[in-house]
Parts: sequence; structure tokens; C-alpha cells
Amino acid sequence: MSSENMTLNLKIWRQKGEKTEGKLVDYRVEHVSPDMSFLEMIDVLNEQLVRKGEDPIAFDHDCREGICGMCSMMIDGKAHGGYKNTTTCQVHMRLYKNNDTIVIEPFRAMAFPIVKDLAVDRSAMDKVMMKGGYITASTGNAQDGNAVLIPKPVADEAMDAAACIGCGACVASCPNGSGMLFMGAKISQLALLPQGQPEAPLRALNMVHEHDALGFGNCTTHAECEATCPKSISIEHIARMNREYLKAAFTYHEKTRTGEG
Repeated sequence: MSSENMTLNLKIWRQKGEKTEGKLVDYRVEHVSPDMSFLEMIDVLNEQLVRKGEDPIAFDHDCREGICGMCSMMIDGKAHGGYKNTTTCQVHMRLYKNNDTIVIEPFRAMAFPIVKDLAVDRSAMDKVMMKGGYITASTGNAQDGNAVLIPKPVADEAMDAAACIGCGACVASCPNGSGMLFMGAKISQLALLPQGQPEAPLRALNMVHEHDALGFGNCTTHAECEATCPKSISIEHIARMNREYLKAAFTYHEKTRTGEG
């Protein structure tokens, strides 16, 4: 592929705030190196806009290393561009050709109100985590690493779930706006380990109830979430979350029925 700089035609969603109407605006950005990341390309466009006295495009970003999950964009209708195991900051312009047209929009979901342009408020995911995505442990000296033995396949599966970076691509890709892949990964990661067992029942109940209350949709197993997840989180974790929830609901129903709860 040519190493010469490119000119690209961009259609970017511009919106001043949650309560205002937005629209796609056409931009032509020049001097784009194939070695740039997608976010660096938008930086170039913003520099051109600032020089012309125009309002730069607002978008989320932080580490730019595929770790933080901040770079939430729909590129040509797909979260993070739809490239396998890739966040937006890891998309490079060598994937595009000179004079290509690219449509760039924010993540769209009821639980993700637009702040401005391509930036959305994903604090709903933090609120779900606050309802149970943690463990309570006594302070003091660190426990010996071999005190609680965990089979390697179990530890590996827990680590696979823990790889979720909470970017929200699963929510934006789901036709129902469901966050169950994200939530399933967080519940599954702790359900698999002994450290997560004491709070397991309340964790599943509280996180699922908060998820529903915040406007996330239900999972109907379309699996777009798994296909667009930059960390390849499996929908098997949604199945485990459902099992944890049903087990917890039955446990608390029985305690209430027998007067124990």
C-alpha cells in the first residue's frame, strides 16, 4: 500500500449536547499519513478546524494503547471500526485508501447519553460496577499465594473475563443496547474465584437490577457484542451470569419464604 499521505472525506456526527439535535457534517482532511492511528487523524482534522476558528470535534480518549476503553466511536456503522480485537486507537489509516469516505458517529444506546459530538456519558457502567463488581477483604498482611489453590483452567477463564476494559462496544453493537457481556464478564470473573464467593448472591442480584434500571436492554443472544468486543470476551460469560442470578434469586426467595432473610 502506498506510503504517501492521503486525503479523506469524513462524515462526522456533531451535536452540542444531549438535549440538542445533531447531524452529520462533511469534512475533508488532508495530509493523513498511513502510519497515523485513527485518533491521530482526528487530531489533524481538529488542528485544521482550530486554525480556521471553528469548534474542534469532541471525542473520548486517554491511553491510546488499547487498554483504557475510552475511544468509543462507531466507524462506518461498527464499534471501533469492526476490526477484530481492536479499539479505535489501534485502527491505523493504512487500512483506508486515498479519497475514502468514512462515517464517524458516537456510541448510541439509551444508557449512553451524548455529551458532545462523539463523546458519550458511560457512567452507567460504573454504576453497575458499584453495585457489586468488587470483593470485600480483610486488611493486614498479604496472604500466601499458594494458600488457596485454583486450578489453572479456572484461573485462565477468570483472567479471560477480567480482560474486559469496559469500553461499551458491546452495548453500542447490541440491537437492544444490552450491557450484559460487560456485566457478565465482571460477575463471571469473581464467580469463578473463591475470593468472590462470599458476596456472589448479592452481587448478581444487585448488578442485574441496576443494569436494568439504568436503561440497558436485555440480551437476546444476537452475539454482536462478542463479535465487536476488542478483548474477545465470550458470551459464555452471559450464560454464567444468568446462572448466578437465578441461583441468587432462588436462594433469597427461599430465605424470604422461610423467614430466614
